[in-house]
Formats: sequence, C-alpha cells, structure tokens
Amino acid sequence: MIRFLLEKEFRQIFRNPFLPKMIFVFPLIMMLLIPWAANMEVKNLNITIVDKDNSTISNRLSKKIEGSDHFNVVNYVNSFNDALIDIEKGNSDLILEIPNGFERNVIREGSEKVYVAANAVNGTKGGLGSSYLINILNDFNLEIFPEKGLLVKFGAEIKPLFKYNNRMDYKVFMVPALMVMLLTMICGFLPALNIVSEKEAGTIEQINVTPVGKFSFILAKLIPYWVIGFIVLTICVIFASIVYGIFPEGSLLTFYLISFVFVLVVSGLGLVISNYSNTMQQAMFVMYFFMLILILLSGLFTPTESMPAWAEKVTYANPMKYFIEVMRMIYLKGSQISDLWIQIIVLSSFALFFNLWAVISYRKSS
Repeated sequence: MIRFLLEKEFRQIFRNPFLPKMIFVFPLIMMLLIPWAANMEVKNLNITIVDKDNSTISNRLSKKIEGSDHFNVVNYVNSFNDALIDIEKGNSDLILEIPNGFERNVIREGSEKVYVAANAVNGTKGGLGSSYLINILNDFNLEIFPEKGLLVKFGAEIKPLFKYNNRMDYKVFMVPALMVMLLTMICGFLPALNIVSEKEAGTIEQINVTPVGKFSFILAKLIPYWVIGFIVLTICVIFASIVYGIFPEGSLLTFYLISFVFVLVVSGLGLVISNYSNTMQQAMFVMYFFMLILILLSGLFTPTESMPAWAEKVTYANPMKYFIEVMRMIYLKGSQISDLWIQIIVLSSFALFFNLWAVISYRKSS
C-alpha cells in the first residue's frame, strides 16, 4: 500500500512545474550568496580624519589608516564640527581627531592623546570600528617607539593560535549552519504545506475514507521530502567543498546519522503545524513565525552565550540550536558521536515528542 502512496507523492512533486526548481535551485543560490552577505566581520568603515597638526607623524598615521582593509577615509577636515556633518549625513561612521601639537608632544613627552568618536546608530559598526581603530593606533605607537615592544619581545610573547578556523573565515562558521536551515525548510515545512494544500483542496478527504492507515499516510507524505532533503544536503556538502574549500573534518556517517535525527524533529514539527492548520495562508504564517524564532535563537549568526540570560535559557527549547552545534563541531572540530551524545539525546527527545504529538493530533475519519 505504502509503495503506491510514495509513487503518488513523487509524481505529484515532479508534476509541479515550480516546486522541483525551487527545491534544487534555491539551496544553491542560498549557499552561494548568504555566506558572503551574512558576515559579521565589519569592513569598509568610513572614517573622517580631523588633522589639526598636519605634521609628518600625523600624516604617517593617516596613511596607515588609509592602508587598512577595514577603513575608507572619506574626508579630511579641519574641525570636529565639520566632521560631525559627515556623521549626520551618513557619509562617515567614525571620526579621528589629531590635536594641534601632536608631533611635538609625541617627540618631547613620548605620548599624546587623540580623540575617537563613533556613530552608535549601528552599534556593531561603532563598537567594532572603534576597536579596529584602537588596534591601528597601538600598532602605530609601536612603530614610533619600537623600544616599547621590548618587554613583549623578550618577556612573554603572545601569539594567538586559531585551532579550528585558522583563516578566521566567517564563511566556515556560516556554511554548516545554512545546511541546517535548508533541511528545516525542505524536510520540515514543505511536506507540511503539501498536506495543508491537499486539505484545502479537499483531496485529502478522499484518502481519509480509504483503508490507508494513519502511520502509512504520514510516512508516504514525509519520505519523498526526506529523500530530496538528503540529496540537497549532499549537493550542499559537495558545493561547499568545491566553492569554499570547506569539508567535514569528522565522519560523514556521523554527519548523516545525526542529520536524520534532526529531520525527524522538523518533520514532526511540520506535521503538528499542518494538523492544526486549515488553509495554506494559516500554515505559512505559523511556519514563518516558528522559522523566525528558531533562527534568531539558534546561534546561527551570533553565539547564544552573548544573549541575555533569559533568552539563553529559551534557546534550550530550540532543536535548531543543538543541530547547528553538531554541524559546526563535525565540520570544524571533527567531533565523533562520543563528543555529541548530549545533542543526540536532546534531538532524539524532540523527535519523539513532536512525532507522537503529530500522530495523536492527526484526525482520520474511516
């Protein structure tokens, strides 16, 4: 019986002129564009320099800032008020004011203060921009007074070692998490929308009066999207390897095994939503709500540890959070099942909970 139901579902999917294209083209576009766009590293910050000294050392400092990958010097002005005009117009993110007598005080007294102001409308750009600028100033200080670096050179020299992402490439951090999003959408929400569309069209009533069992019907709805989801996941792994040079450090068997557990989780959640939705519009609004919450509280873009304490506690109820941790650990650290047993237990519990709820809440009239 289930074989004929599966044949019906696959035919229905590929008979649709739009759905197969969306399933296979959308992930590739997503993998190609989002790792470049969703980058928390701030570059191309605009800075206005107020150089009241116009000396050799102040010009040298300005040239050092111009040569940085993080800054674009948009204007040189003579007063701080003129620099504020650039801030107000949105042309500048930071201001560096070099005071009059800067070179004289540096040579005579060995130190001088400069003024750094940041546009805090965008807190991320303001905070990181200020930090980048302070690092440049510290490097410039060592260039002017190399003897100040003697304590570092002959004492405790600190060299950072980036063990799991030695290139400090944000794409390595993002690509595994994007695969989680794709699995959630393809294996969780698309089959749910398929069920709701049949419910809305009335065709599901024809199946409800047949001898087809509840379990067989649900499996027939899910299996085609599971197969498509794993095909898309494999394509994404190959795509990430070719385009970004990113390949799982851990076992592919572990990778696919835990992926299947997560697929059971999102499939169960999708079925629960479909059971309580009567129209496509209703289901899409509910899914959009859950997708937004799951993404924002998953650590996809920012670590959950940086969230407020109450929000961090809420993330414990987010299955996407645990699977993103798994994907990043497998990709970056080469973690094995023994390292991931906590995430596996939690995801298995979510899968059991949502699928039991879906089966119980499904109403079939025979």
